[in-house]
Amino acid sequence: MATSRDDMQKLTFRKFKDGDHEWDSWHDAIFKGDTSHKCPTYVHRTPPCQGSCPSGEDIRGWLQIVRGMEKPPKDVSWQEYAFRRSTSANPFPSMMGRVCPAPCEDGCNRNEVEDFVGINAIEQFIGDTAFNEGYKFEAPALTSTKKVAIIGGGPAGMSAAYHLRRRGIASCVFDDHAELGGMMFYGIPGYRTPREVLRHEIKRIVEMGDIEVRLNTRVGKDVTVESLEKEFGAILWSIGCKSGRGLPVEGWDGTPNCVSGVAFLEAFNKGDLKVTADRVVCVGGGDTSIDVVSVARRLGKISSINAKDRPEEVIGGYTAHDAAMVAAREGATVTLTALFPQDKMTAAEHEVHDALHEGVTILNEVMPIALVKDASGRATALRMAKCTLDKGRPVKIEGTEFDIECDLVVSAIGQGGDLTGLDAFNNGKGLIDADKFYQVPNKPGHFAAGDIIRPHLLTTAIGQASIAAESIEHYLKQEEQAKRPKVDKHHFKLLDKLRETGLSPEAFNADAGDQRGTSDAKYAVHNYEDRSMAEIIPHTRLFLGHFGYTPRHKREEYGPSATEVLSHFEERRRNLPEVEAIAEAKRCMSCGLCFECDNCVIYCPQDAIYRVNKKEYTTGRYVATDYNKCIGCHICSDVCPTGYIDMALGE
Repeated sequence: MATSRDDMQKLTFRKFKDGDHEWDSWHDAIFKGDTSHKCPTYVHRTPPCQGSCPSGEDIRGWLQIVRGMEKPPKDVSWQEYAFRRSTSANPFPSMMGRVCPAPCEDGCNRNEVEDFVGINAIEQFIGDTAFNEGYKFEAPALTSTKKVAIIGGGPAGMSAAYHLRRRGIASCVFDDHAELGGMMFYGIPGYRTPREVLRHEIKRIVEMGDIEVRLNTRVGKDVTVESLEKEFGAILWSIGCKSGRGLPVEGWDGTPNCVSGVAFLEAFNKGDLKVTADRVVCVGGGDTSIDVVSVARRLGKISSINAKDRPEEVIGGYTAHDAAMVAAREGATVTLTALFPQDKMTAAEHEVHDALHEGVTILNEVMPIALVKDASGRATALRMAKCTLDKGRPVKIEGTEFDIECDLVVSAIGQGGDLTGLDAFNNGKGLIDADKFYQVPNKPGHFAAGDIIRPHLLTTAIGQASIAAESIEHYLKQEEQAKRPKVDKHHFKLLDKLRETGLSPEAFNADAGDQRGTSDAKYAVHNYEDRSMAEIIPHTRLFLGHFGYTPRHKREEYGPSATEVLSHFEERRRNLPEVEAIAEAKRCMSCGLCFECDNCVIYCPQDAIYRVNKKEYTTGRYVATDYNKCIGCHICSDVCPTGYIDMALGE
């Protein structure tokens, strides 16, 4: 990945880097050697950004809208149109634009030219614009008399409620907390997921109607599974993973000042934990551990603290800190340890850099081996050793042991589900099994989505909820589950776009003399093939020489330094201004779909390719081919930047 014009790969207008690129005779090359029976056809494929997105968003689609290429319907602003396209998959654009680690950007084909497209930043722009403008979700009429119970109101549960409601199905969300949001609310600090915006995105879903909410209600304790089976047509388990794993060292359980990262963050996010300990050591390396140490640096410590006010007492739920403690805060010493080298840590790279900037000490390639305790049984140090990894397992390097003095030890090495009272669903690992349709095996009418299947990203939970909602609809209608496509995403559909613009193909009528196989009939979309559900387009299909170096527009960083971090709970990154969001969207290479560059029209030696009539134009239908003129020279395919033109017709 290049980050400057000097670093950029020196691409040329040759598509191929190796081999002959000059002909002895241009006449022979064009009119003899490059004459073939193959003619261009327009092939829609999925871009790798979308292929890498666990939510399956039509990323290229909403980037095209933001950049001004795909036009909205009448009476709809492009901002709202981009919001609707984005939320066809993900109802939390503001949240995901802030906290998603953006695997889409890792997959972006622009990495082969220079820096990736700032997809995450543009998604936040779309979400925050929707928040400021008050955009609402549309809710169709109910199509089912049956209601779905959703257990857990986190990202998976609320996304499922949203997608079910879009399908005309009512639901009831059960959650054992006082507020909805799950890990977005109780597991991520508010300076990363601003509570006003998060509550708004949740409220927007509930306001669709026919989504009942029952808070402070634990299924398996307050409500039985059997009663839910009688009341509801289907049940979705989206309870997340709220039980943190302790460190694999002797004496962890029962040591009062040894806590889990999940419990630490929940106590903070509920407002109970106002200060932490003098010396905090967190073991992890993922996003949860980064949140723990970043929060600990913000909370600080107080010099004189009563035993009953120690942070572990608050985290255990025995007490809550008084707000007056805030005035006496001082900086805490915070250390994060990880098994992996820094560049291999699973936490987002920018979050690691922010933690270092805020004064967190990070020790890499070390493992915990023992707790050092005082006479009262409290941990006074965590004994560590340098380590190597053998097939993913840490191996201690003998003779490298050392102690880190501590007042609080936090384990953030993973988490599992709390299935108390739900033993019949436990797969033995504290999780719930599900098949590819997100059905719970041998439990008809039961489905699962999110971390309770396997802890992963918030965006993964959202994507699973979308598929689970579709599976639930089939179940309620007593239909067989439909085979999932190879590329299982929310795809752009040309036919839907044609309908939206009033250009739907006419119905085929054999009685009126319609004949199949003609090239100008109005009952078909000609020389177009949709392979988006089967193929992700690689960079090797693109004409990369078309793209020059354009610096990425980045969100401004307002992260506090080590001397400023105490009591700093403001958001660290600012949203892109509209003009920069548009400019950044224009960096999208539109992989797998025409972006109207005119290369094929300009370079066709036969003038066989032409722009379609403006009255017939829509996204994906910008150019067409006159096959009476085409000689199959494949120049149009070679100069197509997006890989949209294949020499396939006639194969």
